Amino acid sequence: MAVKLVVMYPRPKDIDVFEYVYKNEHVPMALENLSGKTKIVATEVLSSPFGTPAFHRVAEVYFSSRKALEECAASEGGKLTIAHALSISSGGTPTVFVAEEETFVFE
Repeated sequence: MAVKLVVMYPRPKDIDVFEYVYKNEHVPMALENLSGKTKIVATEVLSSPFGTPAFHRVAEVYFSSRKALEECAASEGGKLTIAHALSISSGGTPTVFVAEEETFVFE
């Protein structure tokens, strides 16, 4: 099972500005500063059958263990990257949580 930090960004006030900052500042910062990560999945929410989606992006940062995630979050690079994630979220405070992923494969 994988352990991951999940960040769900509310719809930003200006999507184009958010996307520019996210792709050109935040993602490079995360790649450089999040020690111990094994994978990052950045999902852009396109639509919802229930109207305008509440979230614009969902970022998942995977780690080999909860301890590795906690060490990363406590590091200077982790703190800097988390603070940046909060600062670029113009649509409100992002939802942030730690999760354990279980995958079921169907053939």
